[in-house]
Amino acid sequence: MKKVILLSLVIVFSVGIIVGQDQYIFPNGGGTSKLFIKEIIKLTGKERPKICFLPTASGDSERSIIRWYELVHDLSVEPSVQRVWISSYGQKESFEEVLLNVDAIVVGGGNTLNMMAIWKAQGIDVVLKKALEKGIVLAGGSAGSLCWFENGTTDSRPIELSVVEGLGFLPFSHSPHYHSEEFRRPLYHKNIENGIFQAGYAMDNNSGIIFKNGKPFRVVSLDEENNSYYVYMKDGKVVEEKLKSIILK
Repeated sequence: MKKVILLSLVIVFSVGIIVGQDQYIFPNGGGTSKLFIKEIIKLTGKERPKICFLPTASGDSERSIIRWYELVHDLSVEPSVQRVWISSYGQKESFEEVLLNVDAIVVGGGNTLNMMAIWKAQGIDVVLKKALEKGIVLAGGSAGSLCWFENGTTDSRPIELSVVEGLGFLPFSHSPHYHSEEFRRPLYHKNIENGIFQAGYAMDNNSGIIFKNGKPFRVVSLDEENNSYYVYMKDGKVVEEKLKSIILK
């Protein structure tokens, strides 16, 4: 009887650990830098984490893949890449088998709209949700930041910036490249004022926010010129609140 009770407690305790697994998402406003990757390594809690790069938004560009390996070659990681422009002849593991067996996933920049459509067609959106629930760190910049939010501004269509729907893992709107591209900030403000977007987070190219369990946990920047902001409505006006950043060294 005592053994049965003890076994039950062990099972309950184990389930509690799984349910209580912290979930980290680390979007940044531009491209992924080595200092940002070092933060991702810390979030995994592993000495040599397995980190997979998803270059979907760039059409699996060889340039972005080479850049990825250049960034991590001297870091304590086991890097990999998961392409989507593939054939069953060349890859025998499913997307789920690959992406649920790493410690972190970094999404590259490019065309957000196309990326979201491909992920949905391939079932990668569902796999990424499972990855988050498993405690795998999710990160990325530009398209790789937009994807984690409810919606945001994108240059994925011709002529002008437009709205794109994300995965909704973070219940906010988002604007990357906030002060780097002149049309980003006014359009983001306009969409919040008109109720197209809910309150959300805007990030300059070299700034990002680490979200823990869906809430801002730490704001980081590469320098004092780049910042992150919380943008919301108050008393009928758009308010832009600059968030205090930790400057990474």
